[in-house]
Amino acid sequence: MLIALVITKLKIVGIGLLVALLFVVFFLYKLFTYPILGFYTAIGLNFLVLGLTRYVTGLPLGFAIDGVMILTFLALIFSKFREKVDWSPANKDITYLAGIWLLYCIFQLVNPEARSVEAWIAGRGLGFYFFFFIILTFLFINTHKKLDILLYVWGVFSIIATLNGMKQLFIGVDAAEQAWLNAGAAQTHVLFGKLRVFSFFSDAGQFGGNQGYTGVVAIIYSMTKKGFAKVFFTIVGILGFYGMLISGTRGSIAVPLGGLMTFFLLRKNIKVLSFGVLFLAIFFVFFKYTTIANGNDQIRRMRSAFDPNEPSLQVRLNNQKILKAYLASRPFGGGIGHAGDKAQRFLPNAFLSHVATDSWYVLIWAELGIIGLLFHLFVLFYVIGKASYKVMFIIRDPITKLKMSALISGMAGVMAASYGNAVLGQMPTALLIYATIAIISNPEIFEKGNIENQPELSTAQNL
Repeated sequence: MLIALVITKLKIVGIGLLVALLFVVFFLYKLFTYPILGFYTAIGLNFLVLGLTRYVTGLPLGFAIDGVMILTFLALIFSKFREKVDWSPANKDITYLAGIWLLYCIFQLVNPEARSVEAWIAGRGLGFYFFFFIILTFLFINTHKKLDILLYVWGVFSIIATLNGMKQLFIGVDAAEQAWLNAGAAQTHVLFGKLRVFSFFSDAGQFGGNQGYTGVVAIIYSMTKKGFAKVFFTIVGILGFYGMLISGTRGSIAVPLGGLMTFFLLRKNIKVLSFGVLFLAIFFVFFKYTTIANGNDQIRRMRSAFDPNEPSLQVRLNNQKILKAYLASRPFGGGIGHAGDKAQRFLPNAFLSHVATDSWYVLIWAELGIIGLLFHLFVLFYVIGKASYKVMFIIRDPITKLKMSALISGMAGVMAASYGNAVLGQMPTALLIYATIAIISNPEIFEKGNIENQPELSTAQNL
């Protein structure tokens, strides 16, 4: 009776609310039955949440990821209520390092340079997402099947992202996207009358970097598959690289360069390494020393990334000099959420909010100081160094080797690109990197009892 009354009064809106309510109830039922659903949901939502803010205003959609993660932990606890949750899979060195990082981020609340709690809340993911998502990954992603599902979810959203980007490029942006451009984004996304594609990401820089990341991971991951799966991941990889290209983001080219070079090194094969070096050399010469295909706007813009005299590079270097002088007496930085353009909505008159950071590492330096930057770099290089050692000298299963190599190479590419763009810590790249860190820190779990992939071992051994 109540439902009929709501539908009668609100008509189409009432039907929509009813459908939404039923979906939420069904989702919660499934989530508390299968808590891993929350993990995959966070990965998918991670792609969409920032783009949705262009269509839905006035709602704190950024907290959707927080909500899903909290519900996932609750579902995990309730599903194991009688026998209790086994947290031991997360008892790893990287978890403790992430915990130290979280404490340092919380300490930023009392940083004498910090002026805004709201800005800190906006940047909370820097510490909280890293720590808690690593724990979820350790608890959930412990078999090849679960890892494959993660890559399928990642791949599907990446395909959708590139297709949406192609729509923007060839058909045009929609009303909400145009309103976003008109509000100021056009200054950096419409250059000489040409659109830098951003899809449903926060900006073109994040779109290009993430799609390049996906391209590296998917192409290498496809080597572990046959049939439909191989075709799927190959398509994901190709569309990922194409999305990177149409983003017009020069710094994103470092993702395939750094990622593929890492992969060639991980193979420990002189022939493969020699071929890789030759390929990358040709790639470099094409962009650095030729003007081939300069009629293509995207290629021409990518080519400018190899010009040391490029004006925007000089501006970035000058900004770093300004920050170096300012931060010399501030070892803890200026506070989380206090640097770059994004800080202007909280601190419109603050010094750091008017100095562009551009680079992810410069952003960390500005907000968390030299202490934060050094620890951040230590964690990244420790993880990738230890994981690379395991893949090269400890792991014997070729399928596991290739899957871990795909993730390590993708992470290495993002780390390289983050020198020029703030890619690493922004959605959707952030959660993907955090999941990657947990997975490559524990490759042994995938090698144990790897029976489901045995038919593919002979193929992988030849790669």
